[in-house]
Amino acid sequence: MSVSLSKKTTQILGAELDKLVTLPWIWITFIGTFIVNLVLTAAFTSIGQQGAAGTQRILDTGLASMGYLQAGFIILGILTTCSEYTAGQIRTTLTVTPWRGFQLSAKHLALAIIAIPAAFIMVASGVLYTLVMTRDTEGVIEMNTLIKTLVGATGYLTITSLISAAIGALIRRTTPVLVILLGYYFVVSPLAINYLPGIKHVFPDTAGYYMYSSLSSDEIKVLTPMQGTGISMLWTLIFIIFAVALYRKRDA
Repeated sequence: MSVSLSKKTTQILGAELDKLVTLPWIWITFIGTFIVNLVLTAAFTSIGQQGAAGTQRILDTGLASMGYLQAGFIILGILTTCSEYTAGQIRTTLTVTPWRGFQLSAKHLALAIIAIPAAFIMVASGVLYTLVMTRDTEGVIEMNTLIKTLVGATGYLTITSLISAAIGALIRRTTPVLVILLGYYFVVSPLAINYLPGIKHVFPDTAGYYMYSSLSSDEIKVLTPMQGTGISMLWTLIFIIFAVALYRKRDA
């Protein structure tokens, strides 16, 4: 029984990974996000070179594009769960894999498997570019601080893609989910910082910000990286559990 379950788990996860890596829009999203991130990083670095130098300044500049970089991972998460509904492939998926809850969970795991290295490459390339372009400035970044910052930023982007995938599974339509999430991340959340200062730090994106920014900034630390990670992961689990529960109850 355990061997059969293990084999079944591996097959389902393999199938979900195969669907993701063979979806053209996934690669288009990756390539487009990578290029845009480098262009923005180059622009921010050019501007940053006119200001103060130093360790924290270099890291802040290298991560300055994070607010825009997250848009690519929002799209990645949406495509992961909404793409199968576009032409009705979801019916085939559920016919072959009738365990709905397990199948959707495997889809999120497959997303995490490809999102983590992609996020790390994009974040690291931005920081590396800034380091190379500012190599003549003063300030040496400690390896421990650099690694923690890169891991935190990678984790934030991965969590963002998982939350987007869960919301995509709830709504099942690409355009409405895209409008809702981009509207939240780029309009609602920034406004909430001014109008809801007391609770803004428990929002998933604001809490996620402290996963990496509090390691490279001199600003007042409202949350520690671990607290930001914990809050963000809690939001992720809530959305995924809710998505799985609803996914199991309704028809495809």
